[in-house]
Amino acid sequence: MTKNETGAVSQTGSPFAAMLGEIWGAAGGDAAALDRVAMTDAGGLPSVFAVSDLASASVVAAGLAISELVAADGAAKPRVVVDRRLASFWFASSLRPQGWSPPPPWDPIAGDYRAADGWIRLHTNAPHHREAALAVLGCAGEKASVAGAVARFAAEVLEEAIVAKGGCAAKMRSLAEWAEHPQGRSVAAEPLLRLSASGEAPSQRFAIDPARPLAGVKVLDLTRILAGPVATRFLAGFGAEVLRIDPPGWEEPSLVAEVLLGKRAARLDLKDAQGRARFLELLSEADILVHGYRSNALERLGLGADVRRRQRPDLVDVSLDAYGWTGPWSRRRGFDSLVQMITGIADSGMRRLERPQPTPLPVQALDHATGYMMAAAAVLGLMRRFETRQGQEARASLARTSLLLAQHAVSGTEAKLSPESAADLDEHVEATAWGPARRLLPPVTIEAAPMRWDRPAFPPGSDQPRWM
Repeated sequence: MTKNETGAVSQTGSPFAAMLGEIWGAAGGDAAALDRVAMTDAGGLPSVFAVSDLASASVVAAGLAISELVAADGAAKPRVVVDRRLASFWFASSLRPQGWSPPPPWDPIAGDYRAADGWIRLHTNAPHHREAALAVLGCAGEKASVAGAVARFAAEVLEEAIVAKGGCAAKMRSLAEWAEHPQGRSVAAEPLLRLSASGEAPSQRFAIDPARPLAGVKVLDLTRILAGPVATRFLAGFGAEVLRIDPPGWEEPSLVAEVLLGKRAARLDLKDAQGRARFLELLSEADILVHGYRSNALERLGLGADVRRRQRPDLVDVSLDAYGWTGPWSRRRGFDSLVQMITGIADSGMRRLERPQPTPLPVQALDHATGYMMAAAAVLGLMRRFETRQGQEARASLARTSLLLAQHAVSGTEAKLSPESAADLDEHVEATAWGPARRLLPPVTIEAAPMRWDRPAFPPGSDQPRWM
């Protein structure tokens, strides 16, 4: 064990214990398992919200699900220890390139702009989202021109116009404004994770190797930036065979080295009949499907929930949405940075820290935390399939995770995390496709089941769309 270890039970009433209890309960976990949790280190990321508590709670929930799986064949249930400091660092990035640098994470015109009556954020990383914003603004694609054009619009008018054009934008709202917004009210009525049983089939039970508890599990990954890839990266860390599917031409140059660790990555055009047929073949052998398409996107492709259940009745189907699964925005495109603007996170940071502009979280915590919640739901769903032969659907949303965090503001007096040092890095040098890199040590420790990855990160399309 490392220094300053404290158990979750002894922190009753703390943001960590409260969020862990809510996450674990939402995933369907047994409350008695929380007695096997401990946390090391102290301090937190600089924020007006309990970001490090959210990081620790979501990571340990995923680890606790693995601990339950290890014991599914009657073995002793191992203890789970989360390193609060490392979990916080992983919420920024786990990758430390050696002699090379990933591309910049943001498009040159992405960011926050002052509108005629407030602030708005434009998300323009995808070329078609950039084109949509510029078409509405009617200006050149450079920062000063965009700023001048945005200033002539009311923030909500511009937000709606860009969204209607197929782009992504978010007016900054306060916590109170979001709570009264129709979509905010819908999200507040949703569970943190929506679980439901699906089809039933005579599933083949496999023996669980406590050292690699997800070995033999096939995970079909239809996710991109960023929560879904975090979930499937975690599953790969405990031995799952993760096959990621991207459409032709899709790239994530700034993030693929971070999130494709341990996975194989192929391309399929799901708009094409042949591509859909191949996807369904893969799905028929998958144990878990993780997808982050908007709620109606797979239905439009002919791959809706009913089709998926027919293909694999006992599938563990885990999905992600930005703004919630009900309400008028349930099919709106969204990303972590936009959800922080809309739900009051960025406004609270600006006001409480007396900053002149929107002040989001120091990391994309909604993405990362939701990813670990999805991983916990996937593993527990797999266990229920063992017990009942039934599949399970689990739904998460960034907006609902934002509401969880918003309920846990901090006073601003929390100690800072100790700076990263060489001792925080794994000694192994990862031969990624872009160059050598080192990773942070895993943020969670499960006795006798080390978190490790069997394959370095490679770009999308590096593999064929088939199982090993």
